[in-house]
Amino acid sequence: MFRFLLLFLFLSTSLPAQEQLAAAEPAAAEEAATKAADAKIAPVSSEAIDPTAATTAPPLPSEPGLSEGAPVTSSAAPSPSQNVTINLINRLVQRGVLTKEDAAELIQQAEADAQLAQAQVSATQSAVAQAQAAAQQAIAQTPPPAEDDGSVRVTYVPQIVKSEITSQVKDEVMAQAREEGWAAPKLIPGWLANFKPFADTRVRFEIDNFPSGNDNTGAFPNFNAINTGAPFNVAGSEFSPQLNVDQNRNRMRLRARFGADLNLGQGFTSGIRVATGQDNSPTSTNQSMGLPYQGQGGNFSKYAIWLDRAFIKYEVGGLPTKNLALTVGRFDNPFFTVSNVMWDDDIGFDGIALQAKYEVVRGVTPFVTGGAFPVYNTDFNFSSNQPAKFKSYDKWLYAIQGGIDWKINKDFEFKTALGYFYFQNVEGKLSSPYTPLTQNDAGDTDASRPSFAQKGNTYMALRNIVPDASNDFGTTNQWQYFGLATPFHNVDFVARLDYKHFEPFILSIMGEWIQNTAFNAGAVGAKAVNNRGANDDDLSDSIGGFAGGGTAWTIQGLAGTETLTKRWDWNLIAGYRYVESDAVIDGFTDSDFGGGGTNLKGWSVGGNLAVGNNVWLGVRYMAGESIAGPPYKENIVQFDINARF
Repeated sequence: MFRFLLLFLFLSTSLPAQEQLAAAEPAAAEEAATKAADAKIAPVSSEAIDPTAATTAPPLPSEPGLSEGAPVTSSAAPSPSQNVTINLINRLVQRGVLTKEDAAELIQQAEADAQLAQAQVSATQSAVAQAQAAAQQAIAQTPPPAEDDGSVRVTYVPQIVKSEITSQVKDEVMAQAREEGWAAPKLIPGWLANFKPFADTRVRFEIDNFPSGNDNTGAFPNFNAINTGAPFNVAGSEFSPQLNVDQNRNRMRLRARFGADLNLGQGFTSGIRVATGQDNSPTSTNQSMGLPYQGQGGNFSKYAIWLDRAFIKYEVGGLPTKNLALTVGRFDNPFFTVSNVMWDDDIGFDGIALQAKYEVVRGVTPFVTGGAFPVYNTDFNFSSNQPAKFKSYDKWLYAIQGGIDWKINKDFEFKTALGYFYFQNVEGKLSSPYTPLTQNDAGDTDASRPSFAQKGNTYMALRNIVPDASNDFGTTNQWQYFGLATPFHNVDFVARLDYKHFEPFILSIMGEWIQNTAFNAGAVGAKAVNNRGANDDDLSDSIGGFAGGGTAWTIQGLAGTETLTKRWDWNLIAGYRYVESDAVIDGFTDSDFGGGGTNLKGWSVGGNLAVGNNVWLGVRYMAGESIAGPPYKENIVQFDINARF
């Protein structure tokens, strides 16, 4: 498609000369015939019918980097040419649309086609010259014109060159357009030219292995299952919902995403994406194949599709070193990060974000990102079973991050940032004292529980239940929800150093350190219902002291091609992490390592290999274990095949 278009543009640059030829042909032949017949022949200037001046197409200029047989160079911008096609090819090379080799090949083919066209022009010039000679002879044999000085009109000579070349190129280009469906001016609206669809699919086989020694006596409550369902009676004789810590599982998982970016003009863009997912988890779009869950999956049933991204963006500058962008809606993580310790790769941000960067000196570009993001908005009818409603308990994230992108030299690049993430009202609150008569009698702080969680954070009971005769003075009917036992005010430091001497092969080392400045071990331990150590005495019903923490860090390295864009591109990644129980919110962190969540440490290693330009294979091994509380280990192996367009 590109080659047809470029050939058309190349020949178009010669059309002015061809149009002069077409004008010269009828002017010479018809003038001779008409004037000879009417005997009203005016003197004819030899300059007006000079076939060389009128018909010779301008020669193709010699361009730096684009001369015949020479490779196209992009290390420095070539000098501008008077030939539009040459300039266009140079621009396409500079922007990465064409490779150097493709550009050189296109120029050589275009030059050959131009030479063929020139030969056709020369043949026509011979015919025109004969007509002009006949006209000269007629002038010599005709008496001078009368004194009326009337105007002379000439007939038309066929436009051989213009018709043949233009018609042939047009037919070929339009045939290609109809075949490939990339041009239908009367059928496709103009806005589709600014519409860019994309999609990707991943199929994964995952092995989840639990080594022996994990505590399977009821030490790992599934707080997410409790908080998203009916409250749990802690005074009952049944176990609460529990996490699997001792039975190995194998599963196939599917992820499919489809979306589009739309250029709205004047700096505005918009985007939308839908994705699979067995639930509305913020950290995963995986669908376990064959899993019956909430009415979908199992027995080859269909799977659900979720709205994953929807945003509007306005940008000023639009350059890698100078840009100001405002985004609203649901969009990708706007903050610079090098790991998924604080934010899972799949997480989307709801709200508004402002990003700015500006190169202050060559190679040094400071940047800043800030925003406000609603984490939870209170149900309009909360509580639904109370005539007098409870006050709102909205949760927000307010965040700001500043950093520097420093291109040290042609081989090294360093990027670092420091951010502060203030989560408002995400911690649990003890309710006003009350006595629930049934499990549906809501407490006024029930909304302070997290609407999604994985595992690892420290939890506290939310309902302040007053003992009386209806609950046998606190021994029955103790229906509880659980909230986070600590606030989260995170300081996050990230850094990355890249060595790019052999680009696209690179070597990178990345690190991240996170501290929850609101974490207070004493205050948390006084109300914690999990993350406790071993028993302090021999009493079977006693629990040990609180053993959680508020710090996380990770370091990892990468070798190879970071973004796989062509066949046989590859990379290797390895890293170690240490994430204490309350360093970050477990509902937003990595959903894979150790089964997801916090209170985990361990190694991970993996690699990817492109087997096609848009298809690649991946494998990853992760070995995680708990830091505090009961013993827990999980080893995970993932085999992936990915495709995109």
